[in-house]
Amino acid sequence: MPIDLPREPDFAKAGGLVPAIAQDADNGEVLMMAWMNAEAFAETLATGRAVYFSRSRSKLWRKGEESGHVQTVMGIFVDCDADTVLLKVRQAGAACHEGYRTCFFRQITTTDTHIVGNRLVDPAQAYRKKP
Repeated sequence: MPIDLPREPDFAKAGGLVPAIAQDADNGEVLMMAWMNAEAFAETLATGRAVYFSRSRSKLWRKGEESGHVQTVMGIFVDCDADTVLLKVRQAGAACHEGYRTCFFRQITTTDTHIVGNRLVDPAQAYRKKP
């Protein structure tokens, strides 16, 4: 008996936005979490490049459009509740806007917080306004 599987996340359930986790397709490292709306999801599916929705700018955010640090999508997965997206990607350069490979470069312990990654690029250089 065929199972009725969702073709896309249930954007209505989550108020129009769902969390989207980007994971390295080769080693499983979690690179970042962002938000997707239906338009970002459709463009990601159509182009094979990660597109998110920027809540601060209220517009689509094509990962790497300023920095060149694009995410090529190798696989798209939706969780069991159809309200979270997992993108398995190949990351060019830094995934984090602070210049780190992953956004999860701070480790918190019972006594302190410290940086566990190396900065790959200077964010001031990667995100400077292009002429």
